Amino acid sequence: MAIRTIFAVVAVAALALQLAAAATDHPVGGDGAWDASGGTTSYNAWSAKQKFVQGDTVSFQYGSSHDVTEVTKAGYDACSGASPLKSYTGGATTVKLTAPGKRYFICSVPGHCAAGMKLEVTVVAAATVVTAPAPAPANNKSKPRRQRTVAPTPVPEPSSGPSTGDEMPTVSTPTAAPAPRSSDATVLGAGAKAGVALAVAMALVAM
Repeated sequence: MAIRTIFAVVAVAALALQLAAAATDHPVGGDGAWDASGGTTSYNAWSAKQKFVQGDTVSFQYGSSHDVTEVTKAGYDACSGASPLKSYTGGATTVKLTAPGKRYFICSVPGHCAAGMKLEVTVVAAATVVTAPAPAPANNKSKPRRQRTVAPTPVPEPSSGPSTGDEMPTVSTPTAAPAPRSSDATVLGAGAKAGVALAVAMALVAM
């Protein structure tokens, strides 16, 4: 688990270094000038020829009568800065493109967006750094254990030769007679009593 965490941290750090090293600044319009002198399509015509990658920046240079306002698609289409996502002033603004997707910028001063101060930027995702796991050392390969084969013990075969007479005879153990059941004992007792009674009766007749 700790090794995986270290690999993840290294991968994120490598990606951050790659983004920082490969980041490109795009001066708006090619020279950074943010004004209404270029007409209504000049900034988007320039933007369509650029490749904006996640981590790049767009820089604006403008006079005190302008601003840079980031808006939604609806605000961009309506040239409205009533609900801005972000707003910048001061004459010099650099916006970092931190995530892939669409970004929309206008000048919120009335009439300036309609005069051409609007920009649509399409940002593509940066390449993902894939870190391959380190191969296991060759000397750590596990070797299959050898299984020892045990030969079966031979069973002696019975002798087929004639008897020598010295062999011990086979003696069978007599089987004990089963004990009479309680019902049988009752019948025998009743029979004995009947015999005694018959003998007494015959003796009385003989007298």
